[in-house]
Amino acid sequence: MFVDELEIQVRAGKGGDGCVSFLRDANTLRGGPNGGDGGSGGDVVLLPTTHVNTLYHLTGRGEFAAPNGMQGGPKDCYGKSADDLVIEVPVGTVVMDAERGNVLQDLSVPDQPWVLARGGFGGKGNSRFASATNRTPRQFEHGREGEFRSVLLSLKLIADVGLLGLPNAGKSTLLSTLTKARPKIADYPFTTLEPMLGIARGPGETTFVIADIPGLIEGASQGKGLGDRFLKHIERTRLLLHLVDCGPLPLDEPTEAWRTLRREVESYSAELATRPTIVVATKVEDDEARARAQALATAIRQPVMPISSATGQGLRELANAVWSVLSQVPRG
Repeated sequence: MFVDELEIQVRAGKGGDGCVSFLRDANTLRGGPNGGDGGSGGDVVLLPTTHVNTLYHLTGRGEFAAPNGMQGGPKDCYGKSADDLVIEVPVGTVVMDAERGNVLQDLSVPDQPWVLARGGFGGKGNSRFASATNRTPRQFEHGREGEFRSVLLSLKLIADVGLLGLPNAGKSTLLSTLTKARPKIADYPFTTLEPMLGIARGPGETTFVIADIPGLIEGASQGKGLGDRFLKHIERTRLLLHLVDCGPLPLDEPTEAWRTLRREVESYSAELATRPTIVVATKVEDDEARARAQALATAIRQPVMPISSATGQGLRELANAVWSVLSQVPRG
């Protein structure tokens, strides 16, 4: 199951208490204090990794608690510090404070751990309190509590190219033909119910990552249809492909379909609307479809690339055009 938002509570480990102890053996008449310090509690660490691609494995777990540090021991023995609790999350996870909503960390770099909650320090043993005027101290410190945090994890997929289109515009089919991804494909709206990623080949040995999200409908930015919940997954992309159905029975007239896409993207994010874009006419498999694609280009006054995922026509040209744009757009 694809889970891209999840609120969790984490508690770092408590530090171990200090020890009260005095040296006692057959050779020492009046030994001094020798109680050791407690060990530190474990941290809660988030580790972005490519091994997981959803937050589903974290659901139903309740509170994530790191282990506590051990108590100090006699003979000035320090208590053992606890191991950290490492939680793996997908690369691209954004960590936000659950109450205030501010961003705490963007985990966009693989295998770069980040401490979410720090464990408490261990308490001092009584040997720490010995002095010339206090030779038999019985004072010690309790270990400090670890940090507690409630955070919202929000996954934003990391891809080079984002596919946008109305339902049945051919996004899933294009993804499956350009990459080895196997999305669900059918002749009814909203066959894509969750984002999908695939790796496509550009010129030579170059590759780029494509993200497909569920189709948009008019009013998606206000929550209609599947809403704008999945638009966040193309916020990191460097290039958008606007797919417009120019086949024999399009659900919407091509020019109006393109305008609907533009309106919804602009309503969602003005910055996203300025991202480099290639307009792609899909299902162009006969003269009538080619005429509709040409009419679309004339109406919107932009170049339109006609393709057919069924026949493969225009796919290599599209991949080369995508790479040409990506090679000029720096990564964020």
